[in-house]
Amino acid sequence: MIIGLIDVDGHKFPNLPLMKISAWHKRNRENVTWFSPLWNSHWARVYMAKVFSFTPDYSYPINASEIIMGGSGYHIRLQDGKEVWQSENDYILPRDIEHIYPDYSLYGITDQAFGFLSRGCPRQCMFCHVKSKEGTQAHKVANLDEFWRGQKKITIMDPNILAVPQASDLLQQLADSKSWVDINQGLDARLLTEEKIEIIRKIKMKRYHFAWDNPKDENKILPKLKQFSEMIKVDRHNTLVYCLVNYNSTLEEDLYRVYKLKSLNMQPYVMIYDKKHADPIYKNLQRYVNSPMIFWSVNSFSEYKGGK
Repeated sequence: MIIGLIDVDGHKFPNLPLMKISAWHKRNRENVTWFSPLWNSHWARVYMAKVFSFTPDYSYPINASEIIMGGSGYHIRLQDGKEVWQSENDYILPRDIEHIYPDYSLYGITDQAFGFLSRGCPRQCMFCHVKSKEGTQAHKVANLDEFWRGQKKITIMDPNILAVPQASDLLQQLADSKSWVDINQGLDARLLTEEKIEIIRKIKMKRYHFAWDNPKDENKILPKLKQFSEMIKVDRHNTLVYCLVNYNSTLEEDLYRVYKLKSLNMQPYVMIYDKKHADPIYKNLQRYVNSPMIFWSVNSFSEYKGGK
């Protein structure tokens, strides 16, 4: 029985479900490999995983008895202006696959672990599909040892780990690992407490990620970022704050956030909503802010070539 896998988005970032599916089939002593249209063999089953809806679909013919497609890129659809999943079970792997140790060898990964300790987020941001995919109640789904076995690097992909009731315990697990940790979806500054910051301080992290997407959240976010900087030494090199622009904010409000973060010695990172249709000024702003050498040497956007 030959099982084929297709990472429709490409191989720039490992697809966790495919690594789990591979591990499960190999546990059952089945032959698992990347699908290739050049093979003349008939495939018993082919799994196609797609995270991003804008990724072009796989265009080659697939000679297989069964084709299973999964992931946000296939199952999130717009309905009445809102993102919804076509089926509640579209993204949920069977429990014995969801909680299996991933097959990191699929991507040639030797000293890095990837996984989720929690799912869900209470924020319900209109531009984010987590609420449709995982729900608005942040909840623990695993302990670290489910996908980590001593690797020197750990990538955590939780949407909002600080919103979980067991947040302190999960953070402590990361601290105790002594591995380098990247919480790549960022930390919700609004949920920082002295206890959580103290544990975060013990985690080996090269960069702290936060977000300030809504200008109206200034009074909720800035005091927490200041508290964080008082307890943990931050600078432009180790603290990055995502700023969504072109979404329910004016250019003036976007510039205000950028300059405010600069005054705190934190690196803003501009992300453009609907970049395809955005005014060119936002692309100029993105080039200015997201290039640290330019951003920290040119005092203002108006002084930057192409600024306003």
